[in-house]
Amino acid sequence: MDFESKANAPTPKDNIEFAQPTTTRKPLELLRDTEALLRRPTVATLSPILPPKLSNRFQATSSWADDSFKELAEIDLDTISDFELRPARILIGLSFVGFGALMILLLLLYLNTLHPQLNTVEQIRQYWYQYVWFVSLGVTGMFLLGREAMRPMPKRRK
Repeated sequence: MDFESKANAPTPKDNIEFAQPTTTRKPLELLRDTEALLRRPTVATLSPILPPKLSNRFQATSSWADDSFKELAEIDLDTISDFELRPARILIGLSFVGFGALMILLLLLYLNTLHPQLNTVEQIRQYWYQYVWFVSLGVTGMFLLGREAMRPMPKRRK
């Protein structure tokens, strides 16, 4: 008696080989091309609608973006070392901490100016979501800064 059905019997699977891309493009080149494909039709559509002075500035900014992305696409990401990225990571951490603190300050200013009838507990009860977001940004920035502080420095040659 055969308990195994024919439908569950293993069948040989065809190995389908997909075509490999002939050229591999760098991520920054993909960014440049994707941004240009989105920006150029937008500029072409909006330029006739805008006033002439603003339209000229808009087109000049678009050409400046072309030049900037062309320079950016020439950067080889494999040659950038971990040590060279340290200042950027520190600036991002400081930006997160500063933005979180600034937004908490603006939230408190908003609450004390436009809702003076609320006490502190009521303010937090109504605006807890914003508090959590802004505090989380600051904590994230502190984690980034702490990670950079603990990262070992490369030894210098004497």
